[in-house]
Amino acid sequence: QVQLVESGGGLMQPGGSLRLSCAATGATFTDYDMSWYRQPPGKERELVARIASIDGNTNYADSVKGRFTVSRDNAMRTLYLEMNSLKPEDTAVYYCQAILPWNHRIEYWGQGTQVTVSS
Repeated sequence: QVQLVESGGGLMQPGGSLRLSCAATGATFTDYDMSWYRQPPGKERELVARIASIDGNTNYADSVKGRFTVSRDNAMRTLYLEMNSLKPEDTAVYYCQAILPWNHRIEYWGQGTQVTVSS
């Protein structure tokens, strides 16, 4: 079992930056691919960025490429999302997900953290 706790959300003006963190407890962190998802108001949840467990390979949604960076600190059991050049359309609840790469039925989610981008 994995417990995930996100932090770092808040209110930011357009063009600003935020860093989200997701602290993991309860299992071997390095076993899991880790991802950030977001759910804008009135819309479905969407993948933002993913970082693989084995080789650290990353992939991003087209809407955030060049602005967001996902990283993980395996020693600290923490996932990060550095968000730069924020836009109002980045407003959403951001969730972290842990998933076993060899068994996608095994996945865990955090409770989410709100990011609001507004002037």
